[in-house]
Amino acid sequence: MDHLVQNLQNAYQALISAASDVLDAKGTADLARTAKTDAALEQFYNNLQLFHAACDQTQEFVEYLQLRIGSECLVDEATGSVTAKVGKPGQDAADNRVAIPSLSALRLEQMSKAVRWLVIELQQGATAGDNSAAMDIRTEDDANQ
Repeated sequence: MDHLVQNLQNAYQALISAASDVLDAKGTADLARTAKTDAALEQFYNNLQLFHAACDQTQEFVEYLQLRIGSECLVDEATGSVTAKVGKPGQDAADNRVAIPSLSALRLEQMSKAVRWLVIELQQGATAGDNSAAMDIRTEDDANQ
């Protein structure tokens, strides 16, 4: 990330320097178009393109980080890193939080499949007792509750 910030900073400094060179060339030429002003404008345009490329690269990295953080939060929620409130009103919120039991990715996938099958059954108008034994994917702990 430091590399991206350094590239962006260097591109910005080069762009500012090129803009200054354009203004100097225009000032010495009394606003007339000369080879020196054309060269300064060309250099400014090249530095502008480099600055845009550095901004785009940094923006892509920021978007990647946003997706990664969002994915990690989703996984944290699915695996039980999120806490739920319980307890009496008036107690400190930290005292009222109990960790949700963790959930493995395999278990999450099994639950997702079970929900899909139930939705299909409901859409087809099947009764709940027809295939409930075949679709029961609960673990022993869940079945005992």
